[in-house]
Amino acid sequence: MAAAMAVRQVGETIDDFYAARGNRPLWLANGPATAQRLLAYLHSAGADGLVPDATRLRELDRAVVRGASGSPPEQLQADRLLSIAFVNYVRDLRRTPSAEMIWVDPELRPSVPSPRRLLDEAAAAPSLDAYLTEMRWMNPLYAGLRKAIIAGGGDRNLLILNLDRARALPAGSGRSIVVNATAADLKMVEDGRVIGSMRVVVGKPIYPTPMMAALVRFTSLNPYWNVPPDLAAERIAPNVVKDGFGYLKARGYQVLADWGPTPDLLNPATVDWRAVAAGTQEVRIRQLPGPSNSMGRMKFMFPNTAGIYLHDTPEKQLLGEATRMFSGGCVRLEDAPRLARWLYDGHPPSTRSARPEQRVDVPRPVPVFLTYLTAIPTDSGSIAYLPDVYHRDPAALAALLAGAGNHALSQGR
Repeated sequence: MAAAMAVRQVGETIDDFYAARGNRPLWLANGPATAQRLLAYLHSAGADGLVPDATRLRELDRAVVRGASGSPPEQLQADRLLSIAFVNYVRDLRRTPSAEMIWVDPELRPSVPSPRRLLDEAAAAPSLDAYLTEMRWMNPLYAGLRKAIIAGGGDRNLLILNLDRARALPAGSGRSIVVNATAADLKMVEDGRVIGSMRVVVGKPIYPTPMMAALVRFTSLNPYWNVPPDLAAERIAPNVVKDGFGYLKARGYQVLADWGPTPDLLNPATVDWRAVAAGTQEVRIRQLPGPSNSMGRMKFMFPNTAGIYLHDTPEKQLLGEATRMFSGGCVRLEDAPRLARWLYDGHPPSTRSARPEQRVDVPRPVPVFLTYLTAIPTDSGSIAYLPDVYHRDPAALAALLAGAGNHALSQGR
């Protein structure tokens, strides 16, 4: 995890930035306070899992002192050095985090803007001090976790683990959906600000919702529910054994010959349901659209090999539970129509037609991040610790420790 934070020459793109602003300084434009704030980040970069170059930092400190009280050329030279250090710092922070996240759509991995664009964004901020304080080149959660690490107290290793997880979350402008499995909630985010939230149901501990980043590309209206074989054995087969084939008919279940787009239907009497319940035989079952369909009226698709998606649910009572882990891994939504209105800019697809599996593409695919945060900054500045419901933290911490090198993580809690 440790990465050398050496000051590297980044070429003429920084020169382009200064040329475009007539060689006016950025960090020292209004005295040394903003520069000192940036230097504080660089000196405390151990909190980010980086290894600061002490010699380079001392040189940068001296250059800033000279630039703050020296001639315009000395000021510009110091300002350029600060920009080089800032660009390299952000590059190191925006590296791909641990292997916990499944990157379904690789373009969602953390990326680094060009030096010119990064500096332009800093210069365009209404307040450069606020831009630095909030670390707006990272996800908003990152700065709060980092402050907690520096302040001490709490579980340092757990904070660093969650800092690594926050590194995978979206930064900057644009829209995104963030589902935190530990809190069983979903947030709709625009330009780094939460503009809406809802409760969700996530996977049971035996069917945990994975950590995943993907693009929501379309909505499926009136979906079938293709029952996973393990859930067919657990939930359906025992009831067929107990109540007969009427159980299947009453709930709209069909037995299929295959999972193709137009499968043949099988007579349920040809299936050994006791063997299915025992797990020694598999059966393909789908549930027809309707009021009792487990998918509800719509599901939001970000195609992935794990078969995970967001979907409506008729079982609204489960959303009132304090611990909402009842699904087979997918995410059940408290208010699917509200999410649809947001995804489709106020013009959600019509649900008047009863035709099954209607695909309606999202106008602009929206990133969805299924994450697993067990430590979250609160509005008051404290840290809320959430239960490790899937018992992932010990293994993730061990992996982080193994790659930490001489990071402060190895010092313990």
